[in-house]
Amino acid sequence: MWLEYYPTFKALHIIFVVSWFAGLFYIVRLFIYHTEAQTREGEAKKILSDQFEIMEKRLWWIITTPAMILTIVTATLMLISVPAWLEQGWMHIKLSFVFILLIYHFVCQKIMMDMKKGQFKWKSNGLRIWNEVATLVLVAIAFLVTMRGSLNWIKGTVGFFAVAIGLMIAIKMYKRSRSKSQ
Repeated sequence: MWLEYYPTFKALHIIFVVSWFAGLFYIVRLFIYHTEAQTREGEAKKILSDQFEIMEKRLWWIITTPAMILTIVTATLMLISVPAWLEQGWMHIKLSFVFILLIYHFVCQKIMMDMKKGQFKWKSNGLRIWNEVATLVLVAIAFLVTMRGSLNWIKGTVGFFAVAIGLMIAIKMYKRSRSKSQ
């Protein structure tokens, strides 16, 4: 019975995953701007901080968190439709990355709550690096799902770290070009 609805569950799952990642990527970008706004003086700092708090709150509670919940719901429905996937190694690894992503989600929520209290524990460069964690998880999950059992684990591991190193180099280059333009 569930199997006939699998294509619908899968389409919805993809939509909610895209929405969840969009929210995760954008929330950290807002954190960066919010953190950098703290260097402003007086009224500008207050106006920017107030605006970023509104934007973060709306993004988090109207888009990101509902998308996370709906991603999990549709994933569960897909696994109910095809329970044999739970016996496959790639799915166990994928679910491990999803668990990491859930931790990432709630760390972002904690960062947002701290900023609302006026506690800015992260610097903007640290947040830029933090933003890439979600990118790495996305890359890992996308390759696991599309390649499934056909992915050579040595090549997969090397590729994963190559992407991580590439992201770190891109962040350094961005930082360098940004400091030159100021």
